[in-house]
Amino acid sequence: MELIIKSNDKGSIQKIIDFAKKLNVVVEEKTSKNETDEKEAARQRVMNFKATGESSFGDALEWQKEVRKDRDLPFID
Repeated sequence: MELIIKSNDKGSIQKIIDFAKKLNVVVEEKTSKNETDEKEAARQRVMNFKATGESSFGDALEWQKEVRKDRDLPFID
C-alpha cells in the first residue's frame, strides 16, 4: 500500500514521518519535478508582472506632498 502526503508545512510533515518511523513504516521522501516546475512558473509570473494601469493606492509623490505639505521634502522639486 502506498500513501502520498503533500504539504508545504515541513513541521507537520516531520511529525507524521516521526510517527510513521515509530510504527516501523518505510518512509520515502520525494520532491516531484512537477511541484518544482509549478513553483518556478509561479515565480516567473510574479517576476514578469507588469501593471496595466495606475496603482489603486494612487501616486505616491502626490500623497507625500499632501500629507507633508507643512514641511519641505528633499526629493520634491
